[in-house]
This record gives sequence, structure tokens and C-alpha cells, in this order.
Amino acid sequence: MPYFYYDWTMILVIPGLLLGLYAQFKVKSTFARYSRVRTKSGLTAEAAARMLLSRGGSTNVTISRVNGSLTDHYDPRSNTLRLSDSVYGSDSVAAVGVAAHECGHALQEHDGYGLLKLRSALVPAVNIGSGLYLPIFMAGLLFSWEPLQLAGILCFALTLLFSLVTLPVEINASKRALGMLEGVLDAEELQGAKAVLSAAALTYLASVISSALQLLRLILISRSRNRD
Repeated sequence: MPYFYYDWTMILVIPGLLLGLYAQFKVKSTFARYSRVRTKSGLTAEAAARMLLSRGGSTNVTISRVNGSLTDHYDPRSNTLRLSDSVYGSDSVAAVGVAAHECGHALQEHDGYGLLKLRSALVPAVNIGSGLYLPIFMAGLLFSWEPLQLAGILCFALTLLFSLVTLPVEINASKRALGMLEGVLDAEELQGAKAVLSAAALTYLASVISSALQLLRLILISRSRNRD
């Protein structure tokens, strides 16, 4: 058992962990910076969301408030766009940028964006796989049974697949958001919104890299054990 936790492959976890921590810091610091910059028009995030959704033809989307900070999301199941306490009534450039990003997801749903549908379809399998991969993989190591190890690896591979699909979905939503905000925000404000959304995209890139390195680690551990 100590072999699993202290073998040299643990070093593969470090780059993903550090990048993830940096991405979280970047998001929070960039959001905090542009939260202090008010839109010159006084437009709030909630009002911006209603306007952008209307312009995009998604007039049936419900907009509501959700507790927390940066907990904003679009729920395709209930067709609801939820804006966090720090975003909903704020007229900051950061808040409007975040709201526009979530509108981008709503419009993806409206347009039948394929990758969004794929991501939604993957959710149940990923939820199961992410919870089962470790006990299955550990059991495979314990009993030296390669098929069980492979099953654990494949379960975790679903997490990487989900991250790989999520990255372009998020980038596309941000691209839509910035396109919709042209003419709503001036050039300087638009740069601020872009900075916030670019920082957020880094978290999804970090997730892809971290998942890929963890998958590689599991494969290396399995191969090493099966050679012994």
C-alpha cells in the first residue's frame, strides 16, 4: 500500500496541483480587480443578462439569484440562469462579463450546440466513474488483477474526457459573451470583461492537465505493478 502513495509517480500530481492553485488565484484576483470597475452605463449583471438573452432569442430563460461568490451557472434542465450574490445586482465590469458568459451557455442550449449536449450526456457516467475509479483501481492492485486495474483507469478516463469536452464549451461561451457585449460595453470595459473570462478559462485548462497527469500516473502504476 505505501508503494501506491509514495512512489515516484506522485511527482506527476504536482504540476496539475500548482496550476490549479494558480488558476484559482488568477480568477479571484482578476474578478476582484474588475469588480471595482463600474460600467459607465450603470448596467447591472442581471439587466445585462436579460438584454443579451432577449437579443439572442432566448426569452424563456429564467434568471435567478444563487448564494455564494462565483457560483454562477446555467442549468439546462430547468432553463435557468443563476447569478451569484456578488454578480446579480452588481454593475461592475466583472459581474457583467460573468453574466454574459452564462448567457453564452444559455444560447448554446438554444442553438443546439453539440459539445454542450455531449457534456450534459456525460455527466451521469462521470459522476459514477469519479466515485468508483479509486476503489476499483486499488482493488485491482490489491489482488494483482490487471482487468480490474484497467476498469479503474477507464472510469477515471471519463473525468479527462469530460474536462476535454468542457474546455471548448467554456471557451465558446466566453467568445459568444464578448461578441454580445460589443456595443454594450466600451472598448476599455470590454478588455476588462475579457480578462475576467480568460482567467476563468485557465481553470478549465488546469483541470484538463491535472486529469491527464493523474490518468498517466494510474497507467504507470498499473504497468509497474504488473511487471513485478
